[in-house]
Amino acid sequence: MDDMKKNALISVYDKDGVGELARFLRDGGWNIISTGGTAAFLRGEGINVTDVSELTGFPECFDGRVKTLHPAVHAGLLARRHNPDDCAALRSLGLETIDLVCVNLYPFFEKARAGLPFDETAEFIDIGGPAMLRAAAKNWRDVIVLSDAADYRRVIDALRGNAVDDALRKTLAGKVFNLTAAYDGAVARFFLEDELPAYYTDALCRGGALRYGENAHQKAALYLRKDRAGLVSSMEVLGGKELSYNNIRDLDFAWRCVCAFGLERDGTAPLGADEVRALLPGVDDRAAPCCVAVKHHAPCGIARGATAEEAFAGARDGDPVSIFGGIVAFNTPLTLAAARALGELFLEIVIAPDFDGDALALLKTKKNLRLIRAPFAPRDRFEMVSVDGGALLQETNRRLLEKWEVPTKKKPAAELLPDLLFGLRAVSFVPSNGIVVVSQAAAVGIGGGETNRLSAAELALRRSERTPGTRVLASDAFFPFPDVVEAAAASGIAAIVQSGGSQNDGASVETCDRLGIPMVITGLRAFKH
Repeated sequence: MDDMKKNALISVYDKDGVGELARFLRDGGWNIISTGGTAAFLRGEGINVTDVSELTGFPECFDGRVKTLHPAVHAGLLARRHNPDDCAALRSLGLETIDLVCVNLYPFFEKARAGLPFDETAEFIDIGGPAMLRAAAKNWRDVIVLSDAADYRRVIDALRGNAVDDALRKTLAGKVFNLTAAYDGAVARFFLEDELPAYYTDALCRGGALRYGENAHQKAALYLRKDRAGLVSSMEVLGGKELSYNNIRDLDFAWRCVCAFGLERDGTAPLGADEVRALLPGVDDRAAPCCVAVKHHAPCGIARGATAEEAFAGARDGDPVSIFGGIVAFNTPLTLAAARALGELFLEIVIAPDFDGDALALLKTKKNLRLIRAPFAPRDRFEMVSVDGGALLQETNRRLLEKWEVPTKKKPAAELLPDLLFGLRAVSFVPSNGIVVVSQAAAVGIGGGETNRLSAAELALRRSERTPGTRVLASDAFFPFPDVVEAAAASGIAAIVQSGGSQNDGASVETCDRLGIPMVITGLRAFKH
């Protein structure tokens, strides 16, 4: 069918660059077919177009919902040019081929991010656009398909040089299926928002290559969700070196952890605040300045304070050795006083909801220090981990406790309750087995990533014993044996909080009673593998 005049169908939501493409095609003798707003735009650019309704003999209707969903369009796209039967059928129908399609889709990604009402967002689900793109891409040897404005110039240059080869056509077709898979994935997640679906798809777009992955010989890239906002797509890098793979993983972890204690700037409540309010109505559990120090994807310091400076001092003193070269996160705007304290340490990253002007100016004098402004608390409902041959998907943990049961004869003193709650939140971010020892709203001993709970407890207790104040202990799961209670008593721990659920809970309770330590059981474990 090489004797037929070339036809291009152009129907785009985003008009950027399309005038230049259409003008080049017109000057090259192509007939341009278009729809609605695109046709009006091109005519305004002085380019003659054929309305798609002239091709189909059917008017656009339902406020533009139906324009290109017609056999005249899809026959022209799907007819195989070197198949005699296809060509004969096309001629018998009085139709022509469509040899180039330029389509970009309704902005569903952006509208889903905007949080519009459900029905309003649903109106931005494109139907005709993906259908045309997929049809053209399936027939990639015969149809040039453009789904990305970044490729307009590439195709213009190739057409000008008569160099539109199979390699280019195949690449353009592959980009179509990559786009429509992400687009349909975003729509599916929009409808199945709180479900674990049969097929998990996510609208991830490559944000840029990273220098390397966990190690220098591993390739890596950052992918951003197109349909919903999150830390890595919304944060502002205010200063410092380029972020690495390990930096991004650690800053995300640090931000999730510090936001579990509430985000002061936007009033985000601490993790489990509703449960605490119901079970412990007299406890003040409002967000307060908090600082978290992270090293190698594990917290090495967590503390609250009256100010950002005081919170940082508590986090630093929790493990003054490990914090060196670490990441520090704040849930409150960073002040000049806190920035001065930070300046005494070598750190990789500081992340906060905001920075006072003087604080930012001071920290920017440290050339390599990465400064991150984060606009809101984490929002992801699910988290995914890659495994060989598949992936694991689970709900993000948004619960702290389901009960507050004290099975021991001795009850914890009222003044210890805030530290017990602090410990629960902190230990939920410690790699399992996890133990955190707390004193005056600061983690003074953290033991995590151990293969038995006693070793984690011994590590946390040993690190905490330099602390002069009253200490409490939090565990991320139950005690299979009373050995942790015995170690806690020997170290002078004043109270314990743990999930319970072991067949040997009774032995731990009896040991607490014998040693005079109150123990709280919450009913929820907090493993972090």
